Amino acid sequence: MKVQAASDSRERGFCVGSKASLGDERIMTSPPFSASGPLVAIGGAEDRKSDLEILKRVFALAPEGNLEVAVIATASSIPDEVLPDYEAAFERLGASHVHLLGIRDRRQAAENETVRLIEQSGVIFFTGGDQLRLTHILGGSPVLTAIRKRLDSGAVVAGTSAGAAAMPGTMIYNGAATDALRKGAVNMTFGLGVVDGLIIDSHFLERGRFTRLMEVGASNPEHLGVGLGEDAGVIIHPHGILEAIGPGHVILIDSRDLASSNIADLSMGEPVAIENMILHAMVSGHGFDVAARRYLVPHELGAMLAEGR
Repeated sequence: MKVQAASDSRERGFCVGSKASLGDERIMTSPPFSASGPLVAIGGAEDRKSDLEILKRVFALAPEGNLEVAVIATASSIPDEVLPDYEAAFERLGASHVHLLGIRDRRQAAENETVRLIEQSGVIFFTGGDQLRLTHILGGSPVLTAIRKRLDSGAVVAGTSAGAAAMPGTMIYNGAATDALRKGAVNMTFGLGVVDGLIIDSHFLERGRFTRLMEVGASNPEHLGVGLGEDAGVIIHPHGILEAIGPGHVILIDSRDLASSNIADLSMGEPVAIENMILHAMVSGHGFDVAARRYLVPHELGAMLAEGR
């Protein structure tokens, strides 16, 4: 494998379908989504008791005049233990109401009252747990439809751990951390579909999950791998600008310029070879333009966000 550092060339280009000069000619792709509201994906184990650094950023993104928060603990096997922590944290941040939504089955995911609470919330937050439980219960439900509409209307949708991993149209739900760089070692299925073009993995550094996203990148080079460390997150701004937040790391694995791989010729379980996979490590205040595949240092990120790009 060849790991390549970010290019020093920072010429800009924004039209989808044109080319951006990044030291080589690279075809730009469509942004992952263009809703009015932001998404926030968190790697898990975020501070819920002390400074609340990440949750504070989530709450600050709420649309003006709407301080209601809906916390969805569907993924969790212990919602009664998890929900009070988030209730206390968001109340401390100034939430006018915190709606605690366990949603344990598909019947509850269709209840009018639950949908109404989603529709009136400015922040919608998914807890951690099991992302398959989350997609099974919410997939195709009125609650998920309401969440997508709220995102389109400018509400912020955030998730931690499994709640982050389930956000893309395609999600990881299993795979060994120690040696997942083998054909078929990572299991993938449909996610919640609120963002496209990204594959998100959580607890990324702490659980040694680099090879999971590398295997995914070899088989799906167009998708950008986003590995979230604990107490770290990424804001996915409208039009595909990523912003790292929190004290931890956000790791990006970009396989779009993959030169070669043997994955198509292997039998299941055999080791995968990869040439030219690009890795970036972002910290708070740094960013990434998904369409242009371009790393953004703080002043560049600030300029792009100020322009509303």
